[in-house]
Amino acid sequence: MKLAAFDYAAPRTVPEAVAVLADGGRDVRVLAGGQSLLLEMRLHRLSPDLVVDINGVGGLDRLDVNDGTAEVGALVRHDVFDSPRAVPGPLGTLLALAAPNIAHPPIRARGTMVGSLAWAHPASEWCAIAMALDAVIRLRGPEGVREVPVRDWFLGPFTTARRPGELLLSVRLPLLDAHTGVGFLEHRRTHFSFAQVGVAVALAVRDGVVEEARIGLANCADRPVRAYAAERELNGTEVGHSFVRAGRVAAEQDAAPLAEPYADVEYRRQVIAVLVARTLRQAAEGAPQ
Repeated sequence: MKLAAFDYAAPRTVPEAVAVLADGGRDVRVLAGGQSLLLEMRLHRLSPDLVVDINGVGGLDRLDVNDGTAEVGALVRHDVFDSPRAVPGPLGTLLALAAPNIAHPPIRARGTMVGSLAWAHPASEWCAIAMALDAVIRLRGPEGVREVPVRDWFLGPFTTARRPGELLLSVRLPLLDAHTGVGFLEHRRTHFSFAQVGVAVALAVRDGVVEEARIGLANCADRPVRAYAAERELNGTEVGHSFVRAGRVAAEQDAAPLAEPYADVEYRRQVIAVLVARTLRQAAEGAPQ
């Protein structure tokens, strides 16, 4: 199916991009990887008036590690994180565990982490990790640069706190303490399906006790979810003692799953409970004791 007609802009700098995006009164979309946008345009579910291609904007492809954070630019591709060496420590391991779950190699070679955060698909792996780690999103608009904590970013399916005319510049993720074990698991109906449930875990452990648990859930509600209630079940407990209980709490208190054609709500809650417990065990096995 052919795409509907649209105007096209290819700015070379961030100020140029912001100026083009600030041209109000039209449906304007940003093209980075385009792996979601172009499909929706091809299916005529989206018909923007203007597509702003930022692939020529300098500096947005940087991945900077300093001051205890990894800052991922808007043009850093998914496949950069196939290697755990892309980012030092447990954070790099967590990103490398999640990356192979994203579509397949050609998609990972073009799509971007920041693009996933902008698209805000409830099943997105990067969105779940961002929630688990309290990421911070940087944007620039007509009024300058602002930062949005990820807990305030996702407003619903495919809906974010981005304002008209703003360009996402980067996302900052905290580097994880050396005592942290990480895990990432998904359950999906077929290899090419979106995850019915995805779980990201960072588990800080000292002397066999959980110091801090961080759990992000994908496709467990109409937006990515931080499993705060499950985390409270874990903090201060012996490793492994409360994993099953935390899984049940995540399924019943943190998640709000919707029925799907191949999975009703009861089934999805059971999957969440089991997968959270398994991912916690995966993280605990990788945590230095």
